[in-house]
Amino acid sequence: MKIEFNYSLLKHNTFGIDAKCQRFVEYNSVEEAQDVVRFLEDDDYPLLILGSGSNLLLTGDYAGTVLHSGISFIEELGDGRVRCGSGYVWDDFVDYCVRHNLYGAENLSIIPGECGASAVQNIGAYGAEAKDLIEEVEAVEIATGKVCHFSNADCEYSYRQSKFKYEWRDKFLITSVTYKLSKTYEPRLDYGNIRAALAERGIDNPTAAELRQVITDIRNAKLPDPKRIGNAGSFFMNPIVSKDKYLELSAQYEGMPHYTIDDDHEKIPAGWMIDQCGWRGKALGHAGVYEKQALVLVNLGGATGSDVVRLCETIQHDVREKFGIEIHPEVNVR
Repeated sequence: MKIEFNYSLLKHNTFGIDAKCQRFVEYNSVEEAQDVVRFLEDDDYPLLILGSGSNLLLTGDYAGTVLHSGISFIEELGDGRVRCGSGYVWDDFVDYCVRHNLYGAENLSIIPGECGASAVQNIGAYGAEAKDLIEEVEAVEIATGKVCHFSNADCEYSYRQSKFKYEWRDKFLITSVTYKLSKTYEPRLDYGNIRAALAERGIDNPTAAELRQVITDIRNAKLPDPKRIGNAGSFFMNPIVSKDKYLELSAQYEGMPHYTIDDDHEKIPAGWMIDQCGWRGKALGHAGVYEKQALVLVNLGGATGSDVVRLCETIQHDVREKFGIEIHPEVNVR
């Protein structure tokens, strides 16, 4: 177990915010996680459960304890089921599945973060979501130290949501996640520009490895490397609106992109709306909007969390004024 005081979180958040926490604890097993929560004292609170910090914006020093999972393993349980420690890197899990002919995760390639976060955020990309794969989540209850097991249904997953994100926030330390993959490969190619990218390479029927590579290349081309430019990937969730609202806007904006959710709802890309508001490539102080993808807010160097929040709120205001739609951060602002 690792315990540090007055600990810098610079290497634990991809936005590159230089903030410190009062106490940092890394646990490396279920038993250590239980020990951590059993010996928490009043001075240790509040708590922040932190993975790789790829979906986090720190607005200042954290006057409490940061808990981080160092549990990193992967094991096959049979019948397409794979169990990963909460600290196991998500993209390493996807890579493992593709190499071992286990399918369903390939569209979620190169999403930053750890497996524990996948169960909190219900990460998604290119028509796939973690909830489609998650079978069970193991976690230690902070109040009691009890080891709990939650089914997919228990977690109440929806678009970028779960009970861990709100109702159960900071109440459990996730220790492992079990995924159910398919042994039959059924590629999903109709989201975004996957087919166009495949066509450029002369590929009609991609293998899972080829599809993973194409998605990796697409994401790398439009998203900044956090090692060079601080960011947390997609900053805003794509809003889901009523069919009537979509029809109203589509009459005003010819060719407006959208994705049908059901007979009554459409999803409109937040990045497109931000772009239409003129924000792509623009900055507000040391925080800016990435020039290749308006959905991504970036640290241009020396930005504070408050700088990024100010930019976020300004963009929200402009989108609301232009489209009458509220957009909300996907990133956890603390």
